[in-house]
Amino acid sequence: MSTPARGVGRPRVSSRATIAEAACELFLESGYEGTSIADIAQRAGVSRSSFFNYFTSKSNVLWSGFDERLDRAVAALAEPSAGADPERVEAVLSAILDGVEPDPLALAFGNARAMGLEEELQRESALRQGRLAAALSDAARGAGVERIRADVLGAAYAVVVLSSLRAWAEGGAGHGSPLGQLRHALPRIADLHWG
Repeated sequence: MSTPARGVGRPRVSSRATIAEAACELFLESGYEGTSIADIAQRAGVSRSSFFNYFTSKSNVLWSGFDERLDRAVAALAEPSAGADPERVEAVLSAILDGVEPDPLALAFGNARAMGLEEELQRESALRQGRLAAALSDAARGAGVERIRADVLGAAYAVVVLSSLRAWAEGGAGHGSPLGQLRHALPRIADLHWG
């Protein structure tokens, strides 16, 4: 009886990590704009189509881990009465940053100038901040908060999440955690209390 053939190629997690590592190396060496997807695939030892099995773009290499967390947060905030309990809202925000470890995005924030990523990170951060702010505003409005106040709350809390991640990454992974940064920052917007 013959044994089934093993799948060819690298294991999925390893290929994803290998591609991300190759991308970060190249961003440091050649800058973000000077690095093509073909360059990343070649450095990682995979085909261009294999790159697209894991990532949709160069930017997605940096943001994919954060985006998965953001997707879960937006879904949690869309649940009925999600905005009725301020502690629940803070738990949802904490889950975005809980357990975040050094990854391509942290490396990018920490080396934005060297990688030529300052504008890219600003633009992509604003998109994610806007998405989170809208979800938070909708949750607040669902709890009866009037529109302008809900929008201000959503914007403030979203800024704190992204800023906490950036401050942690820029300070170096050995200096606390993104969740620690968030817990330190939330009291700074206490005057904008949720209720």
